[in-house]
Amino acid sequence: MQALAEQYVEFELRDENYAVNISAIHEIIRLPPITEVPNSAAYVKGIINLRGNIIPIIRLSSIFDIEESPASKATRILVVNYGQEFVGLIVDRVVQVARFTSIQPPPGQGDDESGAFVGGIGISSTGLVGILRLDMLIKEKAGV
Repeated sequence: MQALAEQYVEFELRDENYAVNISAIHEIIRLPPITEVPNSAAYVKGIINLRGNIIPIIRLSSIFDIEESPASKATRILVVNYGQEFVGLIVDRVVQVARFTSIQPPPGQGDDESGAFVGGIGISSTGLVGILRLDMLIKEKAGV
């Protein structure tokens, strides 16, 4: 699977931990005011203007069918690169930068659409961590 020397940014959504490859992250920002977009999909929170770039903001909790946490001082947006575009992912909090000694394939996902977005399971100091396949998630959900 992935090279074990790679670093990942581990984050929380409610009581579950996920990670994305650090090379996909443009920056991590505090939660700014978000402009809602009428008639957008439920998982699209809205858009922000980040230094002249209009960035769609995605609710990962909605994609994974997890109750959305109220915004707090720890809430962050992971601004990730996707081709020539940026997409923001709302997370409850960033936990750590981690390296995984072992990345296992995820268990059978059944018909759960959100399962296609988890490419592997890593073990960190916090426990089991779902490693996201950003390419699938953004392509399918953000439409970028």
